[in-house]
Amino acid sequence: MTEPTPITIARGDGIGPEIMDATLEVLQASGANLAFEEIQIGESVYKRGIMNGMEPSAWDSLRRTKVFLKAPITTPQGGGYKSLNVTIRGALGLYANIRPCVSYHPYVSTKHPTMDVVIVRENEEDLYAGIEYRQTQEVTQAVKLITRPGSEKIIRYAFEYARANHRRKVTAFVKDNIMKISDGLFHRVFDEIAAEYPDIEHESMIVDIGAARLADTPEQFDVIVTLNLYGDIISDIAAQITGSVGLAGSSNIGDQCAMFEAIHGSAPTIAGKNIANPSGLILASVMMLVHIGQAEAAEKIHNAWLRMIEDGIHTVDIFKRGVSKARVGTRDFAQNLIDRLGERPTQLIPASYQVGEKASFAGIALKDYARQEKKLIGVDVFLDHKGGNGDDMAARVAGLIGGDLKLSMISNRGQKVWPDGAPETFCTDHWRLRLLGDGKAPVSPAAIISLLGRFADAGLDVVQTASLYSFDGANGFSAAAGQ
Repeated sequence: MTEPTPITIARGDGIGPEIMDATLEVLQASGANLAFEEIQIGESVYKRGIMNGMEPSAWDSLRRTKVFLKAPITTPQGGGYKSLNVTIRGALGLYANIRPCVSYHPYVSTKHPTMDVVIVRENEEDLYAGIEYRQTQEVTQAVKLITRPGSEKIIRYAFEYARANHRRKVTAFVKDNIMKISDGLFHRVFDEIAAEYPDIEHESMIVDIGAARLADTPEQFDVIVTLNLYGDIISDIAAQITGSVGLAGSSNIGDQCAMFEAIHGSAPTIAGKNIANPSGLILASVMMLVHIGQAEAAEKIHNAWLRMIEDGIHTVDIFKRGVSKARVGTRDFAQNLIDRLGERPTQLIPASYQVGEKASFAGIALKDYARQEKKLIGVDVFLDHKGGNGDDMAARVAGLIGGDLKLSMISNRGQKVWPDGAPETFCTDHWRLRLLGDGKAPVSPAAIISLLGRFADAGLDVVQTASLYSFDGANGFSAAAGQ
């Protein structure tokens, strides 16, 4: 007999221990060849003063096994605690979050009986990088980071996933009508990579109308690839409209490690009541088994689960009179599934993993591209100042600007207020002054440093600066609203 595959597990918080117990019972009964290493994570670890919710010894286990089956955790509110999920995904390079959202009509109530959508969500960057600042009394800032390599990896993964799983179409959700540089980069990379997969249909949508269509007519989608924040939101929408967010599992895939989890939270209000639906974590464990090459056990569990759904053995969240036959708790749900191991559904489409869904694609290579000529052409200077309008601010700094730089624009909350600002514009205490060179020669860093020194001597409160660059002559920064 082959050596068991080592798996790191964490029981988590809230309903986590209950649904993990149920999942482990199913895995062991299925004949899956696994060896479990358990670690402690989550609320109890946070409360011991470990701000990321995970002790150093836990990291050692993950690096050893490279596979993590994780129950949901509770992150304490406030206090500067960092999201454990975000930390794990970033630290271990788990760049792809895969969330299948499937309807089980007529056994689980849904308005979308033929829905079968897979959300492929970028997992490492975007606003989830968690880079935030309080800059003034009135203004906070979150930094949205979108990279070419990050976009290329997740988009190529989506197309590889579609091809391996005989999916017909990949749709990108973006908001590049507003965020023309960041989301615009994702859209451009999507178009570049889509051209390499002529056998797969592709399209892109603005995320707001895309989310509306997903909620209304999910049948028009197949695989959706999108940025981190959008993917988090739309995958919950997609899971819920299948009948219950409690049915959805997910995988988090990197080049070296992988994590598998339900998409729902720790639900502390129902913890300990033996009513939680363990399906999300059970189906995540099926994805895990596929990932580690134990397709036979994955298929056995998945088909037994489908047969049980057909038989009307349901937890309270999906129980419906006239359709369901028995309302069971967490423990009985697991036992009923175990009793059906080896059976297959008769109405729902059976799961098949012999050829199989691929959960990871080793060796996704990044494209080489020509480096562009980068030139410093100006600086945005952000000031903390209460009161006045754009004309007042321009007059205040007029005598301080000289040398290589000229004042081009002043904005407040992204809205241009000078020159020719609208008197109706509401202003906070956060001002952006855009200073540009003559466009011929690069601006020297010394000129910017000198300018900041004059601002400081005049008592101006500089809270941030942002260097302005051109790339092959094209501006690498956005205009203000109203410019």
